[in-house]
Amino acid sequence: MFTLIDLSYSKDALEPVISAKTLEFHYGEHLQAYVDNLNKLLPSSGLEELPLEEIVKQSSGAIFNNAGQVLNHNLYFTQFGAADKVANAPKGELAAQIEKRWGSVDAFKDEFVAKGVGLFGSGWVWLSAQVDGTLVITQEPGASNPVVKGLKPLLTFDVWEHAYYLDYQNRRAAHLVELWKIVDWRVIEERY
Repeated sequence: MFTLIDLSYSKDALEPVISAKTLEFHYGEHLQAYVDNLNKLLPSSGLEELPLEEIVKQSSGAIFNNAGQVLNHNLYFTQFGAADKVANAPKGELAAQIEKRWGSVDAFKDEFVAKGVGLFGSGWVWLSAQVDGTLVITQEPGASNPVVKGLKPLLTFDVWEHAYYLDYQNRRAAHLVELWKIVDWRVIEERY
């Protein structure tokens, strides 16, 4: 049985980037529903004993959609922190790899946001690592996750409308730019 992840911050800690109302709705309602649905679907599926990433890799249909959304949201919510408490720039090997691939952290951020804005409909934009450590940005529609492509997911922005609509209405780009203020790069470096 999967459970709703615990947040390491209060529901108002991400304001004004993500309001407490959005967090309550997105985390408390949407993610909880994905967890509940996944738990209902898993019995007798042959997947019930697998870790979440393996379920995503091996499933399809409703199980894939719910497992993917649980995994995606778990990575999403655990990469943030209050703006005054996060490490707001990458360091070390991750920073070196970003600069090697994109020339600068700012150029990486620009491309990442552009990929998020450019994803038609609902989905996710990801920074992931290939097996050799090379970094890539991917767009994943719906509930998909880079693990299905053999990649290691590091950082993600949710571009489903429920992630930003209460605070930003149809201004997806503005929301994505603001998210950089609450990304804790220590988490991303740890994942890398």
